Amino acid sequence: MLVLTLVLVPLAAGLLLLGLKPDLPRKILVSVVTLAVCCGSVALALLPMAGWPPHVGLQDLPVSAHAINLGMFLVELAMSLFILYVGIRAKKPLIVLLILAQAGLMVWFELGPGAHLEVAQNLFVDKFTVIMALINGIVGGGICIYALGYMREYHEVAHRDVPDRRPLFFALLFIFMGAMFGLVFANNLVWLYLFWEITTLCSFLLIGYTQTEEAKRNALLALVMNLAGGLAFAVAIVWLQKKTGSIELQAMINSPDKALLLLPAALLCFAGITKSAQLPFSSWLLGAMVAPTPVSALLHSSTMVKAGVYLVLRMAPLVAGTKVGMMVALVGAVTFVVGSLAAITSSEAKRVLAWSTVANLGLIVLCGGIGTYEAVWAGILLIIFHAVAKCLLFLCVGVVEHKLHSRNIEDMSGLVVRMPRVAIMMQIGMAGMFLAPFGMLISKWAVLKAVVDAYPSLSVFIAFGSAATLFFWVKWMGKLIEVVRPAERIKKELVLGEAIALYGLSAATALACLLFPLISSRFIEPYIYAVYGQSASLGAGNIIIMTIMMAMVLLFPVSFMGYGRGVKVVDAYLGGANVHSSVQFRSTADSVQDVAMGNYYLRNMFNEAWLSRWGVIGCALLLVAMLTVAFL
Repeated sequence: MLVLTLVLVPLAAGLLLLGLKPDLPRKILVSVVTLAVCCGSVALALLPMAGWPPHVGLQDLPVSAHAINLGMFLVELAMSLFILYVGIRAKKPLIVLLILAQAGLMVWFELGPGAHLEVAQNLFVDKFTVIMALINGIVGGGICIYALGYMREYHEVAHRDVPDRRPLFFALLFIFMGAMFGLVFANNLVWLYLFWEITTLCSFLLIGYTQTEEAKRNALLALVMNLAGGLAFAVAIVWLQKKTGSIELQAMINSPDKALLLLPAALLCFAGITKSAQLPFSSWLLGAMVAPTPVSALLHSSTMVKAGVYLVLRMAPLVAGTKVGMMVALVGAVTFVVGSLAAITSSEAKRVLAWSTVANLGLIVLCGGIGTYEAVWAGILLIIFHAVAKCLLFLCVGVVEHKLHSRNIEDMSGLVVRMPRVAIMMQIGMAGMFLAPFGMLISKWAVLKAVVDAYPSLSVFIAFGSAATLFFWVKWMGKLIEVVRPAERIKKELVLGEAIALYGLSAATALACLLFPLISSRFIEPYIYAVYGQSASLGAGNIIIMTIMMAMVLLFPVSFMGYGRGVKVVDAYLGGANVHSSVQFRSTADSVQDVAMGNYYLRNMFNEAWLSRWGVIGCALLLVAMLTVAFL
């Protein structure tokens, strides 16, 4: 019943929030449901540690599976009709074509071959689903709490021109959360497909929340690309049932006839690549930046894109060592390099985070394409650390944008003096993304080891992408602690909901890094062993070294705790050329110049449009080749 509760409670809360306009009752409901979901996720994580087997079938549902299937079919039909209406109203024939093909195929299947299909296990729980449930419950719950204060300020202060539709906004957040729980617990692929499509529809509505022309355009782009993945998903279900008579995810993964299942596995990998915004589909995630910050955090870090890489990693045992797997790995590798280089060229904070997200998801897709036990172990580690650290960064940028009225990195100069708490938490998030011994770096080392063992030539992509990653994170960190001139501290940096979310995510980032050997031994390694019969692990010596490094790294944010309280900012020394002003100096010809410092963006070397264009072409060709090889 715990699993059903985690799925149904957020969905029910979403429906209640849709009609709840007063602010106080909404705060109470959001807080109570978030707390319940977080506690439920943790309780689920503790149960396997008490001796559960690695897989638990959930067959005793309160109503018959047939009744649930009928209800889901009606929901699916209603969503399809709504999307069809959207496509016709927006005059987007591609949306109309995709939803007609997708819905038509699933209606035919569910009224025909799938009408009397018996599924032994509609839901299941294993160690991987527990990890995903924790991410969805804790990180997603933190986003919901953060949104309470953020959205009030968003409408009442920062964006008074945007219609206040907060009941819809919070309803979509919780429906999204419930759908993600359903997605990771579903063993019945038809059920998984429904939850998959709910996330697609919610993301469309959330991206278009402000109803500006740009928001509508980007929301439609996201809908088109995710519908393409949904169509591939539907084809995979129909083909799988026709060839095997089953639509169970676990039966598919455990089947001894891997060759027979290569085509549906390739189609599901394609669906995962679209959902996780890999090239050539990355533009929908970049366009999602127009939405309020909680939406960016939800889509980019904790849930939406993680659904895609979750499915790719589930398919890893089926594509390992095949040409299909090689093509998937290449798509991830190219996306990692292109996304990392493109992030260098942008000074807009949310765009840097978006490209960074695309790039890091590329690493996870690379792991899924390689498909070895080492690669999947590394991929799951990447999911955990990326979700926590990236969500923290997105939410911090949202606070900074409201206070500084800008999300340009150059305007964040000296943030450690003006907003010391937020600046320190941003430093923690950035350290979590690339600095030793934080988990993202450990995961990248593990990815490199897996790549060298399986496809050594792909290690070139890891090296160049990681170098670019180091460059754009370090220059941003430097900007935060750069102090050119005295600055007043901004009063009341955080409201209550924002403070709870940011402090909680900062602690989670540090704890995940400290406890990841335990996370690996309790959750990841048992899952890997259950699938592959062997597992990767960390040696005791490496754990000791990383613990020492972690203790040293923790001194870094502590050293900034005094900023803003009695710290004296003195003039920069300019070789004796200072004038009376602390931010001016004498240059050649005795002219007075302002002191100015800025980052390198290397736009003359790495043009974002050029990188995107060739990345899209290259990855599109790889995907065509992947589907062709799988079909043949």
